[in-house]
Amino acid sequence: MQLTSPRLRAALLAAASLTLTAAALPPPTPLGIGDTLFPQLGNPGYDVLAYDLSLTYRDNTSPLDAVTRIDARAKEPLERINLDFTHGTVASAQVNGAPARFESAGEDLVLTPVSPVVPGSPLHITIKHTSDPRGIADGGWVPTEDGLAMANQADAAHRVFPCNDHPADKAYFTFRITTPAGLTAVANGLPGALPARTATGATTWTYRTLHPMATELAQVSIGDSAVVGRTGPHGLPLRDVVPAADRERLEPWLKKTPGHIEWMEQRVGRYPFETYGVLIAKARTGFELETQTLSLFESGLFSGEGYPEWYVEAVMVHELAHQWFGNSVAPRTWSDLWLNEGHATWYEALYADGLGTYSLERRMREAYQRSDQWRAAGGPPAAPKPAAPGEKIGLFRPVVYDGAALILYALRQEIGAAAFDRLQRRWVTEHRDSVAGTQDFVRMASDVAGRDLKAFLEPWLYGKTTPAMPGHPEWNGAKSV
Repeated sequence: MQLTSPRLRAALLAAASLTLTAAALPPPTPLGIGDTLFPQLGNPGYDVLAYDLSLTYRDNTSPLDAVTRIDARAKEPLERINLDFTHGTVASAQVNGAPARFESAGEDLVLTPVSPVVPGSPLHITIKHTSDPRGIADGGWVPTEDGLAMANQADAAHRVFPCNDHPADKAYFTFRITTPAGLTAVANGLPGALPARTATGATTWTYRTLHPMATELAQVSIGDSAVVGRTGPHGLPLRDVVPAADRERLEPWLKKTPGHIEWMEQRVGRYPFETYGVLIAKARTGFELETQTLSLFESGLFSGEGYPEWYVEAVMVHELAHQWFGNSVAPRTWSDLWLNEGHATWYEALYADGLGTYSLERRMREAYQRSDQWRAAGGPPAAPKPAAPGEKIGLFRPVVYDGAALILYALRQEIGAAAFDRLQRRWVTEHRDSVAGTQDFVRMASDVAGRDLKAFLEPWLYGKTTPAMPGHPEWNGAKSV
């Protein structure tokens, strides 16, 4: 005779039920929500409400121990739950407190709960896993000279933690990061509690976002860092995260942020989040990134070699502008990327124009001259071609930057500066903390202008060649360089 406790009996019964359920289902397959550019990104059937990520860091050569907790709500019957996850090892999974079978299918982690989940019911998912910073060349963890940072755009958050890795499913985040003595961890949002230190010197840092966030915008910085605080407009708490040894050298750049925020607020309205700052990392990424409330920059941008001051400031404004355009208002699909990058490029160019160094009209004229070439290489701004296999960063081509800003210039030429400014403010106000796409923009622009702009905008958005520029007949036919 074998005696078992009630808890053990329940666990055995759950395991037996889980085995029978899994055996009755076909093999798991990777799923997606149908994004044209990333067909297997995102997962159908549920809406994530919140992530709670616990990460324990030792060094850059060891996987981090991690626990990801997900609160979600089922939107349809679910016999299985697909999550995006790769580059880590799963130890266990639970759904609503009961053990769940877990399997990999492509870059999906597929969970089979004890019993199917009914529509409208809550989903509480807990996954114990590792998060491996080694050998990632296409996004996710970014090794720095003294630790790690994140660069998850466009489809790389699931290389760090299990998630619904598509910007259409925004959620609140809590981060709990444990580091060895002497290192500092910072993440999106505000500190949720005082750092908790152990007798060995290890410290757990907690941060929480006060607004929903897309997974591609998550940021965790671990390193020998200085956290520099100051106050922005309306008492907004600002914090910059920089290499401790470079804190004084970087201060002339850091103190510019309050003025940048004031400049943006004058044009589009109140800053949309609970804090802001720049994260300057000793890493080579080839880009800067608008991670929510804490934009990532390469330290080389601020080295004083090769980049004039006006250009560095304009790039800082570009990433700041994304907090409104792309972060607060996230793209409905990745084909709507032009709304993110076109607007950020627009305000970058407008800021440089205000410094008297590179006029907006000159930049737009030069973009117009290259526009047909960009469209041929990368597709039209609102229907970009997919990136080549293994080159996801290739999606970020000139056509979605200056080529998309050119659409905004044409629209302002067509409807006038006053209506254009009203549209910009209304866009970020009505879609705050939400998602929106190209057709939403066309409808709102038409409403603001008081006439249907579909016939005007669609050739700019989807045409293989660039339409004539309103107000600039002399630009017609001058599209070769």
